[in-house]
Amino acid sequence: MVRDDIAQLIAEAIRRAQKKGELPAFGLPEVPVTRARDEAFGDYASPVCMTLARVARMAPIAIAERVVAHMPPAPFIGKVEAAHPGFINITLSPQWLTQQVEVILAEGERFGHLDLGKGRSVQVEYISANPTGPLTIGSGRNAVLGDALANVLAAAGWRVHREYYINDTGTQVELFAASLYARYAQALGCDEPLPEGGYPGNYLVEMGHQLAQEYGERFLTMERGQALTALREEGLKRMLASIQADAAALGIHFDSWKSERSLYEDGIYGLVFNRLSAGGWLVHRDGAVWFTETPHTSSGGDHQATEEQQTEALVRSMQDKDNVVVRSDGRPTYFASDIAYVWDKLVTRGFDWAIYVWGADHQGHVPRMKAVTRALGLDPNRITVILYQLVTLKRGGELVRMGKRTGEIITLREVVEEIGADATRFMLLTRAAESQMELDLTLAVQQSNENPVYYVQYGHARIASIFRYARERGFSPEGGDVSLLIHPAEQALIRQMVRLPETVALCAESLSPHHLTHYAQELATAFHAFYKECRVVSEDAGHAEIGRARMKLVQAAKIVLANTLRLIGVSAPESM
Repeated sequence: MVRDDIAQLIAEAIRRAQKKGELPAFGLPEVPVTRARDEAFGDYASPVCMTLARVARMAPIAIAERVVAHMPPAPFIGKVEAAHPGFINITLSPQWLTQQVEVILAEGERFGHLDLGKGRSVQVEYISANPTGPLTIGSGRNAVLGDALANVLAAAGWRVHREYYINDTGTQVELFAASLYARYAQALGCDEPLPEGGYPGNYLVEMGHQLAQEYGERFLTMERGQALTALREEGLKRMLASIQADAAALGIHFDSWKSERSLYEDGIYGLVFNRLSAGGWLVHRDGAVWFTETPHTSSGGDHQATEEQQTEALVRSMQDKDNVVVRSDGRPTYFASDIAYVWDKLVTRGFDWAIYVWGADHQGHVPRMKAVTRALGLDPNRITVILYQLVTLKRGGELVRMGKRTGEIITLREVVEEIGADATRFMLLTRAAESQMELDLTLAVQQSNENPVYYVQYGHARIASIFRYARERGFSPEGGDVSLLIHPAEQALIRQMVRLPETVALCAESLSPHHLTHYAQELATAFHAFYKECRVVSEDAGHAEIGRARMKLVQAAKIVLANTLRLIGVSAPESM
């Protein structure tokens, strides 16, 4: 990437200045290079000289002037300047920029792909909503974040595995089964109340009627325990089919659907429980089993702790009920499943890295997961949790509180049916995960420049229309000389196009795919401005040469726009 190449050039310039005695000897720090905030100052800037002022005992601007004087030449560098109070500003070469059009055309769909991951494996686990109800719009944000991140990491050179974790055991699943039994019995005319704390949603009323029609009184004639088990399996199967359909409607497909129950059936839970117990990480109090962040035995080698530390750790664990691994009635908790699951990810299946996408309300669980990963003898840095904030829906400025169809929760399916999958994905990715999200349903369907997804997709469709128009008149990019692309609007468009690899790197390194939507809008803006100022196809014979060059430019812009939309998971329409 150009950004990294510039950093290397600056580092070399510092070393050269030191050899010449123009700068004192000091250890070379990392050289930060960022996009210039103001294009008047160039394309890139580095503040490294300001960080060197103390060790060099010189004014930052004086250091910058010496570094600039020793910058090695490079084909992509047009101009290098020192600027107060100590920045190094770099402007890309116009000639180099024009040649990038040919590079983009040659790389095609691979343009923007990197090798940051170097083929290492990463599992991205997302959505993973309990299969006890339909996916909500909040789950939709989880889905879009996880899927776009998986796309970005794959483009950045990781081997990506996408997984949905199915919570198919535990209290909530049993309540779901009991609630479904009640709705099924009610559909057959029985006076069966919902269980306390059960699920009151209309979706279970509908499912109960379906089961009554399909099976008649079969489950009523069974022993109640057997009936609950059978209905649990039947209900989970139907809910998972619904969830799979909702995910597919957003263009999301998983490599695997991992059952929580399988962690117990495969013996993984027993293995990790014994491992933690042997290491002194589990304590028995009040009939329950608790995880403590400091082992209570002296046989743990590097994990040895003083009696005082053990006591403090035990007190902390007892104050946090989420540290319970096994309840007093013998049932494992969700935390127990999470412990087995992290072992399954990192050891049994051997992923180099595991990424979880969770709602912000799980924030307190993150340090607990890091601690238990360490207790299992694994590197806690091999797991990363992305936390996202909730979504607020608006329609024309008014808050939307209930779903139209159910009169209750707002389901993901309702939103996708109203505004489409493309708008849902794009709009839910316009803010950083840690930011509150507002989704305006009215804006999402507007065919105007105010609608960001329409604005970006229209850029791609406009390029397709240019090529249709050109073909009708016998024009083609064949033989186009890209060195002619020196108009300011042409150069501005190319500048945006060559940013895609850096944007992919930024998204992958910060695990923040929302940068893609901002980049897409900036790229579309540059194209629309170019389209306004530079005619591509003209009947004027004297325009043919520059016209062929511009056709190459718009062909490259089409590739970059399509590649960006593909990473977001949004279609690139040929017409609108």
